[in-house]
Amino acid sequence: MQENLVIVESPAKAKTIEKFLGKDFMVKSSFGHIRDLSKKDLGINLADGFAPVYEIPKDKRKVVDELTRAAKDRTVWLASDEDREGEAIAWHLTEVLGLPVEGTKRIVFHEITKRAILEAIENPRTVDMNLVNAQQARRVLDRLVGFELSPVLWKKVRPSLSAGRVQSVAVRLLVEREREIIAFRSTPYFRVVAQFHAAGDKDRTLFKAELPTRFESREEAEAFLRSCVGATFTVAKVEEKPVQRYPAPPFTTSTLQQEAGRKLGMSVSQTMSVAQHLYEQGLITYMRTDSVNLSTLALAQCKEQITNLYGEKYSSYHNYKTKTKGAQEAHEAIRPSYIERQAIEGTPAEKRLYDLIWKRTVASQMVSAELDRTTITIAIDGRREQFVATGEVVRFDGFLRLYSESTDEEPAEDSEGLLPKLSAGDEVLYQTITATQRFTMPPARYNEASLVKRLEELGIGRPSTYAPTITTIINRGYVVKQSKEGQKRTYEQLTLAGGSVSAKTLSESFGKEKNRLQPTDIGMLVNDYLEQQFAPIIDYNFTANVEKEFDRVAEGDITWDKMIAAFYGPFHRMVDTAIETQSDKHGQARVLGADPKTGRTVKARIGRYGPMVEIEGEGEEKPRFASLKKGQLIESITLDEALALFALPRTLGEWEGEPMVVGLGRFGAYVRWGKSTFASLAKGDDPYTLTLERGVELIKAHQAQRTAANTPIRSFAEDPDMLVKNGRYGAYIAYKGKNYRIPKGTKPEELTLDECLKIVAASKK
Repeated sequence: MQENLVIVESPAKAKTIEKFLGKDFMVKSSFGHIRDLSKKDLGINLADGFAPVYEIPKDKRKVVDELTRAAKDRTVWLASDEDREGEAIAWHLTEVLGLPVEGTKRIVFHEITKRAILEAIENPRTVDMNLVNAQQARRVLDRLVGFELSPVLWKKVRPSLSAGRVQSVAVRLLVEREREIIAFRSTPYFRVVAQFHAAGDKDRTLFKAELPTRFESREEAEAFLRSCVGATFTVAKVEEKPVQRYPAPPFTTSTLQQEAGRKLGMSVSQTMSVAQHLYEQGLITYMRTDSVNLSTLALAQCKEQITNLYGEKYSSYHNYKTKTKGAQEAHEAIRPSYIERQAIEGTPAEKRLYDLIWKRTVASQMVSAELDRTTITIAIDGRREQFVATGEVVRFDGFLRLYSESTDEEPAEDSEGLLPKLSAGDEVLYQTITATQRFTMPPARYNEASLVKRLEELGIGRPSTYAPTITTIINRGYVVKQSKEGQKRTYEQLTLAGGSVSAKTLSESFGKEKNRLQPTDIGMLVNDYLEQQFAPIIDYNFTANVEKEFDRVAEGDITWDKMIAAFYGPFHRMVDTAIETQSDKHGQARVLGADPKTGRTVKARIGRYGPMVEIEGEGEEKPRFASLKKGQLIESITLDEALALFALPRTLGEWEGEPMVVGLGRFGAYVRWGKSTFASLAKGDDPYTLTLERGVELIKAHQAQRTAANTPIRSFAEDPDMLVKNGRYGAYIAYKGKNYRIPKGTKPEELTLDECLKIVAASKK
């Protein structure tokens, strides 16, 4: 009999660990948490110092029974993850399996390698109750907030809403950014760029220089260009200085989420899911960490790899310090378990994420890149403005040979390059000077990566909370993740060349977005109510201070029940006040103006089925309603945009003597021909701009589809009642007024009459 039982969190992890331990060890999985707060009532005993009331969920009872049997007469080793959540799982196992907390072996490791597992077995500890209590404090506090806040929202805002402590703060960030965007007014300006060459340069090698001054109007820009006709351009000064660019530190949870979002287009939850698989297969270290430390073994392996790949001059030891408050320095950064393994087998997502982690880890221990940065300032005869040219040349690539960190900022319009050798006093000649109309841009909406970065900067949440926070606010409908096509606009360009100024009008696309987070109307409504009634709860500093309190519990400085008591008293009083306060339901509708046709008030508000606009009724005439389009908000919709929503249903014209109408129905936009022929619009079709020609295409496609569905795939002269037909959900057999499923793997076009009769007979049984 195996004398030892090792309990881990996931089956994949159990499989990997089993390979490293001998025949004396049995490895079982708890499949995550085996207990949670009771779903009956609050699940917390307020009268007994906030004592949690735990229960084993139905779907975990079988697992608990198996573990109980396996633990009998064996030495139990608890090997759940080495964070607060993992420590809580270990404690719950001791409680449920009847194991003594002080006498049960607890082992931790931040990579699933043979060396790490055997080292952990050599150095067991007991369950750290401080970490358990920090996890309990978070769980209890979040249950209290959700349980008491949600009914207030049902009563005062809208039924079926819910609120959470960290989620509400994340929504607040998005709402504030959205309001900045709504309030923003774009203003045009002119940016001036010149193409110069040295006066004595026979090859006329051009270099770019820009005027730091921005002109507000076309007249000012044109006046400047005309003043340059016949002017002398002289180099005022040349500054050359060497600069060093240092590699980024190895990945923490949040920096991995950000970089995987920027470089690989992965969502935060997708990144964590893929990283979890890599960790459980023993390919990377633990993926929930806020430390940038690397072990001495990893540092030695990095040095060896860099020397083998690029030579010793590319290797340089860097000791990174974690800046995040409350970071646990005992942990390591996210790195490959075996640095010498440059590539892995796995899914495309696993390969790409592993490659990113490998490159970032190894690059962090490479030498800094050496660059020469040159700045040339060019004076204009008779003007105070000066042109500035900047160039950057890589003298030694260093870590850039392997990896360069991405940023959230938009790339510069013009890349910097090599500049000619010039000295102060040298004359330069322009080939062209161009003034291009540009427009000030609103702040960008957050994407998942930049939201995680902002939450981390504010000290809100911890590595394990970022992904579930974002998933929750999207699932609750407070936030949508969406992409937007760019819009077209025209701009002016003035060019000075050969002593004369010419003008032209060009067009460009602007405002394109990819996977950006935008609050919905209901998200904004809930945020406003919470700010009004529960301002301290969604205050950034308050939320960050709660995280610090959890850290103090984890360190054993304060007891968790006292921390909860200090929070709950004032919070409960706020809930009572909110319930007694009459909320302004009328303030939830936004008046947009008057309908020019009827003079009646047009307003936008949340309706039973979501955000909508309404033209008020009068007398016996009922009000008219229309739903908002995707991406439209109650707070920013204009009167013209609202009136356009009442354009449906819209008659497109006539085809073959029957009217064709486009409208919005319960299942989305449709086109109707005559009285009874309907076709759904395709994904790219807009009901507000759909043409008659496109409507005809959709109806014809629909008719062709129906004809194909009604045309039998197989018919049999021997038995005219037997037909094999195409249906909405695939092929089926129709026989004497009844329909029969075709077994999986059968080719419907090859069925014989005998086979069809057998299927019918089997189905009847």
